[in-house]
Amino acid sequence: METSQSNEPCTPPSSSAPAADDPACDLVTVPARQGLEAVDILRRGAAEAVGPVLHDDDCGTLGFLVPAGTAAGWDVPGSTCTETDGRGLRLDPGPPVAGSDWLLPPGEADLATDPAILRRALGEAARVIEAADKCC
Repeated sequence: METSQSNEPCTPPSSSAPAADDPACDLVTVPARQGLEAVDILRRGAAEAVGPVLHDDDCGTLGFLVPAGTAAGWDVPGSTCTETDGRGLRLDPGPPVAGSDWLLPPGEADLATDPAILRRALGEAARVIEAADKCC
């Protein structure tokens, strides 16, 4: 699967598009442990590679905002990518969904996370966790 290597902002949906300053995104959801490790990996990288990140109130999952359309080709084991198609997930500083809050809010990370970079970070995070679990 080919994916972009750039940090693209979330893009507005094609039908009944909201205002241009209110773009829609897809959401990659992962277990919290893997997600936190991936955030750490992304933030240590050379570029600002991590966009807004959500966590649920139970701290069981993290959600990475990625450009709209990512869900169509997302195939990373242990994660899901939900196509929002303009159904309410927006780059807005308020909590976007009941029972969730921002780990990295849009004001601090206002671009969507590049799917190719996220894919690599999630793979590295899984390997780190596996190695840590084998050592202890």
